[in-house]
Amino acid sequence: MDPLNAEDPVTIGPFRLLGRLGVGGMGRVYLARSAGGRAVAVKVVHPELAAQDEFRRRFAREVSALERVGGTGTAPVLGSDTEAELPWVAVGYVPGPSLRAVVGDEYGPLPPDSVRTLAAGLARALTHIHAAGLVHRDLKPSNVLLTVDGPQIIDFGIARALDTVTDGGLTTTGAVVGSPGFMSPEQVRGERLSPAADIFCLGSVLAYAATGRSPFGGSDSGVHATMFRIAHDEPDLTGLAPELAGLIRACLTKDPAGRPTAGEIVETLPVSDPWLPADVLARLGRHAAQLLEAESTALAANDPVTPRVGESRAAESRVGESRAADTAPSALAAPRRRGRTALLAAVTAVVVGAAGGLAYTFWPDTGIGADEQKNKARGDGGSVSARPAGIVPAGFLGAWEGVLQGSAEAPRETARIEITQGAAGSKSAVYVQVTENRLCMGRSRLVSADEDKVVYGDSAVTTSVPADRCTPAARQTLTLRSPDVLEWTSGTVKATFRKAPSGPAVVPARFLGHWSRVPAPEMYGADDSRYTSEVTITQGPVGAPVISVIDGYPRTVDGVNTSEDWSCGTTAVLAGVGDKLILGPSTKDATAWDRECQEGMSRYAVVDTFKGKDRLLLYPMLDSEPNEYHRS
Repeated sequence: MDPLNAEDPVTIGPFRLLGRLGVGGMGRVYLARSAGGRAVAVKVVHPELAAQDEFRRRFAREVSALERVGGTGTAPVLGSDTEAELPWVAVGYVPGPSLRAVVGDEYGPLPPDSVRTLAAGLARALTHIHAAGLVHRDLKPSNVLLTVDGPQIIDFGIARALDTVTDGGLTTTGAVVGSPGFMSPEQVRGERLSPAADIFCLGSVLAYAATGRSPFGGSDSGVHATMFRIAHDEPDLTGLAPELAGLIRACLTKDPAGRPTAGEIVETLPVSDPWLPADVLARLGRHAAQLLEAESTALAANDPVTPRVGESRAAESRVGESRAADTAPSALAAPRRRGRTALLAAVTAVVVGAAGGLAYTFWPDTGIGADEQKNKARGDGGSVSARPAGIVPAGFLGAWEGVLQGSAEAPRETARIEITQGAAGSKSAVYVQVTENRLCMGRSRLVSADEDKVVYGDSAVTTSVPADRCTPAARQTLTLRSPDVLEWTSGTVKATFRKAPSGPAVVPARFLGHWSRVPAPEMYGADDSRYTSEVTITQGPVGAPVISVIDGYPRTVDGVNTSEDWSCGTTAVLAGVGDKLILGPSTKDATAWDRECQEGMSRYAVVDTFKGKDRLLLYPMLDSEPNEYHRS
């Protein structure tokens, strides 16, 4: 903790500031005391964000949602003023160090009984978070704090407010929203998140707690390579205790619908008492003593003065709530159990009142790497990941696309391969193949590489549309012809591939937005207005559903239109990008589906200018005329 400087206020609302804990992307965090003597953390938003109306509205909604969570397994909200010149929120102190610090720096992997109790405590907190209408979105080891009475989750909900002032899921510095080593597949693909996303992240956190490393690697092989592994690879659970494998593998299921709920995890897991090893409990005691000393120093160095910020009516209206909270027992992640020793009870009392761990509450530990984790067990002096160095020449790295049947102007079958660095034997390439009625994605194993040729052998299917229609790709040989061209060979099939965009946001801007069908009264006559088609194209990576279509029709009986209308909604996965968007088969959108609807075939999209207007053309992957759309 750093002392306050001349630029800092001394009080914010009813809270007296003691010191500065850190600065992050959203604002500053201060250690403070409430009127009743409770230690709190106060976050004050940066002026540039406070000036943005949309950010302020979202911040206010998220603070309200945080208050509904109620502090069960989380830090309770003790006060806030979202209408102040600089909005702020105050939360109760969360005792204890982070899971990342304990596993990565001091103790190493936790024993199975501790991991099971960790899982039960985190799942219990998630049930309250989800019931409040929140998805955490950034559950990771540095956002889990360990206390004598169980784990607590921090830094959730408010992080979503920052998303409103970012572009395409990226922050203003270009960083991915979320922590790459601990994201869910749907988060990687830019899809709408549900509580199931937190369960996948929970699985990654538990694997880290049990093995000392992320199951999908760290930043040593690049953020995009890590994200690809999350979306397409099986987790690396080497060294995981057998009694934990079933739970963690269930959480790490790629399909969100196949994961257990937080409530189901709570109901099925036993808990231990005490739940942490003796060495870790001793560390909590040392941590508490250090925090008390730091707080005492801060109290001695600061004299009360007149408030200088945050004294609005909205703040005053919450003072009573804050003071009432001071007299209530601290909310812990699990109920207090019998059998505590006097030592543990003393440690708990000290930690609850101490001024510690606050830097973890809102921003990552300053000692961690670019992926916001260390993934090192005690005594491990090696690299973050155990993956060996790669052998792929730099000229091959990146994404490549080509046409297998048809032509560049009218493709009938296409393929794409994205090559990341890897050692011989690693599944370091992602392939996508699209035919008229099928999309297949998978990972290919690197066999060999030299200056002008790379060979991939056996593959594993990760995505099949329709389901269960794909077989693993055959052996693929790539020969570099120029910096932007390579020759692709698989069996008797050969094609020329060219460099293609890659990353989490590859859809060209000209495609983005909402499009409506161009009227065609010459085809539909007086009922033309009843034949509707609305297309929405959003940003995302290859493999994400970026296009949604809602088509409307009059219902017919014996070829005659009736007065009833019906509609079909479909989505499609992005399979290739360049001057065209290659789209996999259209699949059902359950929100707009009728008994007469049918899922469709693969398509490609082109944007041109016609009569001075942007025009979107959606072609099926066969010899047929396109559907035409104008921006709407």
